[in-house]
Amino acid sequence: MGLDELGRMHFETEPEQIEILLGQVGEMMQIIQFENHFPSQDYFDLRQELLRIKPEGTYILFEFLPELRASLSTIQQILDFFFHKKENIYPYLKSLSDKVVLERSILQKLNLLLTEKGELRDDASEKLLKIRQQIKQKEKLAIQRIHEILVEAKKSKFLSLDAEITIRNSRLVLPVPSSGKRQLKGFVHDVSASGQTLFIEPEEVFEINNVIVELKAEEKKEIIAILTEFTDFVRPHIEHLIGAYVFLGIIDLIRAKARFSIEINANLPQLKHQPVMQWIEAYHPLLLIKNKAQKKPVVPMDLRLDNNQRILIISGPNAGGKSVCLRTAGLLQYMIQCGIPVPMKQTSVAGIFQDIFLDMGDEQSIENDLSSYSSHLLNMKFFLQNASSQTLFLIDEMGEGTEPRVGGAIAEAILEKLSQQKAFGIVTTHYSNLKLLEGKVEGIINGAMLFDINKMQPLYHLQMGKPGSSFAFEIAHNLGFPEEVMQMAVEKTGETQLSFDKQYQQIEEEKNQLEQKRAELELADELLTQALKRYQDLYNQLDKSKKEILKKAKEDAAELIRQSNRLIEKTIQEIKNSAAQKEATHKSRETLKEFQKVLEKESQELVPQPIHLIRDEENSDKEALPKQKPLQAGDWVHIKNLDAAGELFSINDTEAVVIINSVKLNISTDRLEPTTKPASTKKFRGRLLEDINQKLQDFRLTIDVRGSRADDAIAQVDHYIDEALLLGINEFRILHGKGNGILRSIIREHLSQHQSVAEFSDETIENGGSGLTLVKIK
Repeated sequence: MGLDELGRMHFETEPEQIEILLGQVGEMMQIIQFENHFPSQDYFDLRQELLRIKPEGTYILFEFLPELRASLSTIQQILDFFFHKKENIYPYLKSLSDKVVLERSILQKLNLLLTEKGELRDDASEKLLKIRQQIKQKEKLAIQRIHEILVEAKKSKFLSLDAEITIRNSRLVLPVPSSGKRQLKGFVHDVSASGQTLFIEPEEVFEINNVIVELKAEEKKEIIAILTEFTDFVRPHIEHLIGAYVFLGIIDLIRAKARFSIEINANLPQLKHQPVMQWIEAYHPLLLIKNKAQKKPVVPMDLRLDNNQRILIISGPNAGGKSVCLRTAGLLQYMIQCGIPVPMKQTSVAGIFQDIFLDMGDEQSIENDLSSYSSHLLNMKFFLQNASSQTLFLIDEMGEGTEPRVGGAIAEAILEKLSQQKAFGIVTTHYSNLKLLEGKVEGIINGAMLFDINKMQPLYHLQMGKPGSSFAFEIAHNLGFPEEVMQMAVEKTGETQLSFDKQYQQIEEEKNQLEQKRAELELADELLTQALKRYQDLYNQLDKSKKEILKKAKEDAAELIRQSNRLIEKTIQEIKNSAAQKEATHKSRETLKEFQKVLEKESQELVPQPIHLIRDEENSDKEALPKQKPLQAGDWVHIKNLDAAGELFSINDTEAVVIINSVKLNISTDRLEPTTKPASTKKFRGRLLEDINQKLQDFRLTIDVRGSRADDAIAQVDHYIDEALLLGINEFRILHGKGNGILRSIIREHLSQHQSVAEFSDETIENGGSGLTLVKIK
C-alpha cells in the first residue's frame, strides 16, 4: 500500500518537514527493533472501492469485505498502540495518528457479517438464515434421492456395479449406458467422447435441484440487500475512512523506510538548517548491501564541506572509487532530504540544500545532434545560470570528451565561476590544472583516492586535503605492458610531467613534517606559558607577603616608640616628684635599663628574616634519609633522572601518581625513591621547569629501535612512554622496520599490556605503513 506514498515522496527543502520525516522513521526503527505488538500485515488499500460506493444506490462487493475488515483492524490496532503511549514516546508518529478518525462500529458490523474465514455468516439476516437452511435441506434430499436411484439401477442391472454419482454442469448425474437410457427418466447433461455413456440427472432430482437454484437466486438477492444495507451504514463515514487509509499508506511507507534503514545500519545525523557536510564513515547503501551479501568489506568515506571549503576536487587512479564517492554523496544527501536515515556515524552533521545538480554519464543524442561533450556543456551552462549558495553540484570526469588543454581550461573557468557564486560541489577529474586550484581559488580543496603502490591496487579511501595521482604508468607496468612502448610514452610525456606526482608527494611529506614540528612547538609553548604563569603567581604571592611583613613591622615599631615615650615621661615625672632623691633616681634608671633590654629584644624580632624557599644543598646532604620502607600515598618521593620531588598520590606494582607543583604525573615505580618533604619549592620549581624545557627540546616524536634486541627495545619504549607522560605528549611513533615482523610483534604485545597506552596502529601508508607503530597515550 505504501507504493502510492512512495510515488509521492520527493526532495524536501523545508528543514522542519525534513526533521519530521526523519523523526518518524527514527521512531519506527525503534518500534520494529524493541516493540512486539505493532501490526505488520493486512495493509490493504480499499480507497478505490470506497470511492466507487460513494453514490447512492451502489453497494460494496462482497469480495472486498474480508480485506476491509482486516485493514480496518490493522488501522485500529495502530491507533490503539499510539493512544496508550505517553506524549513524549514516539511524538512524531503519535502526532500523525492523532489526526485519524475511525468509526469503531464499522469494524463491529463487519465482525457480525463475516466468519473468521471471511465468509458471510448464515445469520447475517433472518431471511438469509431461512433460505440457507432450506438450501441445505434440499441439497440433502437431492443427494439422498440420487443414491436411492443409483442403488435401484444397480439392482436392475442397467447400471454397472462400479457406476458412481458424478457431476456435470454443477448437477449430480448418473453415468448411464446409451443402451439403457430409456430405463431412467431425466435430463441429459453430457455425453462421453465415445457416445457410449450418457450423464443423466434423474427427473426427481432435477425437480429438487431446480428448487435449489431458485433458493440460491433468493440467497444472492438477500446478500445484495445485506451489502446495500451495510454500504448505506458506511457511506457517511467514507471521507474519514479514506483519511484512515491515507494514514495506513503513510505508516506502510515509514515502515519500509525503517526496515531498509535497519538493513543498512543507518542513523539520524545532526541536521543543520544551512548547507554543510560533515560526514563520518559514510557508506553507499547499495554497495553496502551487495558487499554484505558477498561478505566483502566496504571502505567508508569521510567528507567535510563548509563555507571555507565548498568545492571538493577528487582525483586518483581509474577504478579507484572517485565516481563511487560522487554518487555516495549525491545519493545520501537526496535520502536525507527525502526523510530517509543514512549509513553514517550518528555524530555526523548533515545540512540542507535547495538544489542538487548532476552531470554524470554520457548523454549524447543523435536525434538532438549532441555529442557527449556538447551535452556536458549544456549541463554546465544550466549550472552557471542557476547555481547559488544553496546548491550542491556533482560533476563526474569534468572536462572529459574534448582536447585536454581546452577542456581543462574551460573546466577551470567553470569552477572559478561556481566558486564565486558560493555553490557547493564535488568534482572528479584527471586534469592536473584542476588539482592546482586549491589555494588559488577560494573555497576549493583537493581530495585523493589512495592507491597502494606496493600492491598496485586501489584502497578506495578518500583523503581530503591532497590531490591524487592516476598512476597510469605504474598500473601499465604492473600489467606487463611492453617496455618499449612504455619508454616511448615516457619520452613523449616528458620528465617534468612524470615527476609532478613525485614532487607533490615530497611536498606532502615535508608538509607533514612541518605540521609535526608545529605541534611540538605549540606543546612547548603551552608548557612554557604554564610555567611563566606559575612563576608570576609565585612572584605576586611573595610580593604580597613582603608588603604585609613590612606593614606589620612599621606598626610594631610605632607601638614600641609610643611605649618608650610613655615610660620616659613617667620616669622624668617620678624624678621630679621625688626631689631628686638618690634612691628614687637610681630605681628609675634601673627601670629604663630593663625596658631598653626589652626594646632591643623586640627590635631584633622585627628584623626581616630571609625566606628559605629550599634547603641549602649542604644541609640537605647532611640530613639523614628515613629508613627504607614501602612507599605509600602521602610519602614524598624523588624522581630519578629528573631532579624533582613530589608527594605520592597513589601507587600500585608498576605505576604511581605523583603530585608536583599541583600537577599529577604518571611515573613508573622503578624511577621513585623516598625523600623528605622540602621546606619550600621555589628552587625546585626552577630546576623542574628547566628540566622539563630541556627534555622538551630533546624529545623527538619518533623513537628508532631498529637493530636493538627485544629487551633493550622494550626498555627504550617504556622510557619513552614515561617521558611522554611527564611532558604531556599524547602521541609518538616507534620505528621498528618491517623485516620479518618479529620486533614489531614483540613491541606491540608489550604495548597491548601497558596501562598507559590507549591504542596503537600502523602508520599511514604514505608515512611508513607497517614499518612504524603509532602509539597514543591515555
